[in-house]
Amino acid sequence: MSAPAVHGPSTLRTVTRARVRAAYRRRAVAAVLAVLVVAAFAVSLMAGHTFYPVGDVLRVMTGERVPGASFTVGTLRLPRAVLAVTAGFSFGIAGVTFQTMLRNPLASPDVIGISAGASTAAALAIVSFSLSGTTVSALAIAAALGVALLVYTLAFRDGVSGTRLILIGIGVAALLDSVTSYVLSQAGQWDLQEATRWLTGSLNGTTWDETLPAVLALLVLTPVLLARARDLGALSLGDDTASALGVHVERTRVTVIVAAVGLIAFATAAAGPIAFVAFLSGPIAARLVGAGGSLLVPAGLVGALLVLVADFTGQYAFGVRYPVGVVTGVLGAPYLVYLIIRTHRAGGSL
Repeated sequence: MSAPAVHGPSTLRTVTRARVRAAYRRRAVAAVLAVLVVAAFAVSLMAGHTFYPVGDVLRVMTGERVPGASFTVGTLRLPRAVLAVTAGFSFGIAGVTFQTMLRNPLASPDVIGISAGASTAAALAIVSFSLSGTTVSALAIAAALGVALLVYTLAFRDGVSGTRLILIGIGVAALLDSVTSYVLSQAGQWDLQEATRWLTGSLNGTTWDETLPAVLALLVLTPVLLARARDLGALSLGDDTASALGVHVERTRVTVIVAAVGLIAFATAAAGPIAFVAFLSGPIAARLVGAGGSLLVPAGLVGALLVLVADFTGQYAFGVRYPVGVVTGVLGAPYLVYLIIRTHRAGGSL
C-alpha cells in the first residue's frame, strides 16, 4: 500500500511562486497595455492630414490658444480620441464580464442581442420618428437595458445557464436585426445615410456632448465591476462552487449584468455598436495575461487600444475614410467563424 502524498513546505513555496509570477505578469501586461493606449492616444491627437508637435498638443490641452491646433486638436481630435478610449474600454470590460460569468467566449454583447437592441431602437428613432441627437441616444440606452432584461428573464430557469442565455440572445438578436433591416428598407435617402452611419459604429463628428455621458458612465460603473472581480471569478467556476465559496450568486450576477449592460448602452449611444470589440478584447487579454486573475482591466485596455488603432487606420491608412466599426468588423468576423468551428470540433453545443 503506497503512502499518501505529503504536501510540505516545498509544495507551498512552489504554489506561492507561481501565484507571484502570475500576478507580476498580469501587472506587467496591464502596464504595457496602458503605455500603448497612451501612445496611441497621443498619436491620434498629433497625426493626421496636419501634424502638430507634442508641445502644441499639450498647450491646447491646458487651455492655451494655439492657431490652427486649437480647432483641429481641441475641437476635432480630442473628443474623438477620448470617446475612442472610453467606448473601447467600456466594450472591453463589459464583454469580458459576460464571457467570464457565462464561461463562454461567445457570450459577448455583440452576439447575445444587447448591441442589436440599441441599434434597432436608434434605427426606429431616426427613420420612423425623425429624431436625432440625445433623444436617439437615450432610446438606444433604454433599448439595450430592456433587451438585456428580456434575454435574462427568458433564460432564467432555477438560475441562468450560459448556453441557454447565449442561444436565446442569438435568437433575439436575429429578430432585432430583421426589424432593423425592414426599417432601413423603408427609409428615405437622408435618413438611411444617418441611420447607417450610426449603426456601423463611427467616431466621425464626435462632440463633447456625446462623449461626456459615456465618460461619466465609465467612471461610475467600472468600480462596480472591479469591486465584484473576485466574485465574478468564482462564478466562472460554476454556480455551485461559487455558492460554496460564499458568493451570493444571483445578486452578484444581476449586479455585474446591470453594470456591464450600462457600459455597453452608454458607449453604443455615443459611438454606435462598434463591431466585435467586446467580443475580441477578452480572448486577446487572456492570451496576454495567461491563466489566473481577473481580466477586467487588461480587457478594457485591449478594447481601448483596438478602437484607437482601428479608428486611426480607418481614417488614414486607405484612400477613403472608413468608420471604425468597419475596421473592427473585418478583424472580428474571421475570429468568430474560427471560434465557432473550434467549439464544434471540441464537441461543444455552440
